[in-house]
Amino acid sequence: MPSLPPFRSVVRIALTLIAALLAAQLCLVLRTPLPWMIGPLLCTALLTMCGVPTMSAHAFRNAGQWVIATALGLYFTPEVAQLIGGLWWAIALAIVWALLLGWGFGAWLFRYASPDLRDIPGSTMRATCYYASAIGGASEMTLLAEREGARTDLVAASHSLRVLIVTVSIPFALQWSGLHGLDLLPPAIRVVEPKGLIILLLAAGVGAFIMRQLGRANPWFLGALLVTLGLTVSGITLSAIPQWMVNAAQLAIGVSLGVRFSADFLHTAPRWIALVAMGTVVLMLICALFALGLSWVTGQPWVTLILGTSPGGIAEMAITAKVLQLGVPVVTAFQVCRLVAVLLLVAPMYRWLYGGSATQGAQRSG
Repeated sequence: MPSLPPFRSVVRIALTLIAALLAAQLCLVLRTPLPWMIGPLLCTALLTMCGVPTMSAHAFRNAGQWVIATALGLYFTPEVAQLIGGLWWAIALAIVWALLLGWGFGAWLFRYASPDLRDIPGSTMRATCYYASAIGGASEMTLLAEREGARTDLVAASHSLRVLIVTVSIPFALQWSGLHGLDLLPPAIRVVEPKGLIILLLAAGVGAFIMRQLGRANPWFLGALLVTLGLTVSGITLSAIPQWMVNAAQLAIGVSLGVRFSADFLHTAPRWIALVAMGTVVLMLICALFALGLSWVTGQPWVTLILGTSPGGIAEMAITAKVLQLGVPVVTAFQVCRLVAVLLLVAPMYRWLYGGSATQGAQRSG
């Protein structure tokens, strides 16, 4: 399919952003949680599934992650770093939990989704279910799934739907429960200093660029976070991030999630979509029970650990923690460490469990 001319692309992106901005304003009027992310996310997803030619620029999502990660890094004061260091064992336990939970979800999908997808060979179906259920980044899991010969369209759809359900349901549940404002340790600085802000963003951008050059996953988030975290832990406070910038970053992330839902999304393997949705709800409930137990052992607020262990995206859960003031550093630490561990371990775990990729299996059988 030929690429769109630049002018048409710019127009589509601009109209999508206008629609997202209007949706955010409506959510502000309705007092919904995370209006700057949930409004654009739902609006863009609905428009896209209705066949409206929405479009998002990768640069906007990258910039959104850059800003959000920089804002989150300002919470990691020396006192907070010491607190996080004392929770290393709980973070390790949460990583093992996430890996086992993803494997169990994949086994469940393999058993009950197969009747709807009889045309898919067994080895391909196994890889598809496994990577569709791993609790990691959508783009990274889709890439790993492709290497194993899986149906990448089903893997991408699964992760997009999971993140959508978690991102929308958890903030609403927390707002209705009245749980917010539990952060006792504020960010290192709350004053916006123009010169300091420029230096801070440039330094975070350099970190993101280096991570990207190294080929690391989620570079614009992790690179910016690591640089800002390092500065804050060292006692260097340059500037806070303006609220308008945080709002714009949330809008960009919301739009980038919403455009993943194509017009034929609901018509592609409906049984698969229904099972993924059902499984995601069960995953959230199981993770909530795990968080309650972890809270009892660690003494951390259970709502903070729910966000830290939930099967949502790292940026989305961290934004929820920031907006609702629910233990930003702890949530960020749990989500970041889990993402890195899953990216490193999920592929070797698949080969250990199922004897290698689908292609390798075919070669051995031949």
